[in-house]
Amino acid sequence: MNYVIGVDIGTQSTKALVCDANGHIVAQMSKGYHPDTPRPLWAEQDAGIWLEATRACIAGSVERARTAAPGLEAADIRAICISSLYGGSGIPVDGDINPLHPCLIWMDRRAEAEVAWVRQSIDVDAMAEITGNHVDSYYGYTKILWLKANRPDVWARTKYFLPPNAFVIHALTGEIAVDHSSAGNIGGVYDLARRCWSEEMLSSLGIPPAMMPERLVHSHDVVGGLKADVAAELGLAAGTPVVAGGVDAAVATFAAGATRRGQHVAMIGTSMCWGHITPTVEPASKLVSMPHVFNGDRDAYVFGGAITAGASETWFRDQFCKADAEEALRSDRDVHAVLDEAARPLPAGADGLIFLPYLMGERSPIWDGRASGAFVGLSLYHTRAHAYRAVLEGVAFALRHNIEASDTASLDDDLIVVGGAAQSDLWLQIIADVTGRRVLTIAENVEAAMGAALLAALGAGLVSPQQAADGWVTLTVSAEPRASERHAYDASFAVYRSLYPTLKDGMHRLRALAEAPHP
Repeated sequence: MNYVIGVDIGTQSTKALVCDANGHIVAQMSKGYHPDTPRPLWAEQDAGIWLEATRACIAGSVERARTAAPGLEAADIRAICISSLYGGSGIPVDGDINPLHPCLIWMDRRAEAEVAWVRQSIDVDAMAEITGNHVDSYYGYTKILWLKANRPDVWARTKYFLPPNAFVIHALTGEIAVDHSSAGNIGGVYDLARRCWSEEMLSSLGIPPAMMPERLVHSHDVVGGLKADVAAELGLAAGTPVVAGGVDAAVATFAAGATRRGQHVAMIGTSMCWGHITPTVEPASKLVSMPHVFNGDRDAYVFGGAITAGASETWFRDQFCKADAEEALRSDRDVHAVLDEAARPLPAGADGLIFLPYLMGERSPIWDGRASGAFVGLSLYHTRAHAYRAVLEGVAFALRHNIEASDTASLDDDLIVVGGAAQSDLWLQIIADVTGRRVLTIAENVEAAMGAALLAALGAGLVSPQQAADGWVTLTVSAEPRASERHAYDASFAVYRSLYPTLKDGMHRLRALAEAPHP
């Protein structure tokens, strides 16, 4: 029997699973952690945390697989693939590939001064045409410029900037390569049409091309084999192929079976990434563009999203729902089930309460790192359940906002949802009602790690491209849009769309006050 391992390095945990060549999960393991937030709007992670978690999860899942499948030998595991969160700046490493600074991850918003410099100094229309991407502190190239301006000691010693999956793969194999999806997601330094680094944009930005690793690979390509010492530690065979993988949102989209034009998937975890597959990119949409992890030489993965989706729900739960958490503990229930139960009977639109989920600025389509969250419409009538429902609805409005920034005529009627939101029947129904689309979820309750496992199988030759396109998961209908709710949500969404332009100036002034030095 042949097996593969899929690994997903996420923002708050790493997960590894062992599958057979038909996609049946034999064993899995996860390890949690949290990004560091040393200052408001900063978010970074020590690369060693990711590497330690990856090693622990691979070794643990292999050990569990041997228990679940007696007789499994190290040589039976034919390949490993690593997907990872969007690593923002990437990890600055020296000539020995030692990390020099924490990675400024996708959530980090410190590079606002660099955004202003780019807008003043660079032909941003040309950038959009070359790269398919725009200017915002979300993008890795602005974070790289922040390191250049604010950490000159790090800059002077930096050999490469490595995405998280590339850094981990080097530690496992000794080989350096960057997959095309991770390269494209850095933003303004990758030529999307030519599928290579853009020397023109790198030169314009003042980033030496040599800091971008020369070897670019497809997500199913083998980067190298496991080093002997690493293989012994993990319980695997030396030389086991390690496959490049890619950005987790695109890999999760692949896991959900999205491999052709028009299919679209919302990954709603810490953030929300809604993406679709297309052979053509329209920069005017102001969405994020990168090569897809499947058929990446032809197809692009174009996505937009809310920077704090599940993070908004978690923030609200942790800050305001202590009583609900205690009730859940007493009744041996999940706190989300308790919160959903209280919010479910409330009407669409939460009785006139709207939440803007801009708790760390916002990505597409408004692209404003200085935007801030807000509840609008509060009255003495509103309860904690109203506010919780408004948070779920606010994320759904952000999803619709991104969908409508794209060419909706080219999209399938069905919307696939993966991530934490897929565990909430209430949230799935709200998404269906807000977007007007039937919502499908993955019956196997797996995401990017399964996509990584499928890429491993493709890279090892265990499945054909056609079999990979058909996928390893089963989609099930989880929510149908209800015409009875559509009018209320259309009206609330119209208000939602109007609020950011109205509040933008006040948001920015408040942000400036918060950042001003205290006497």
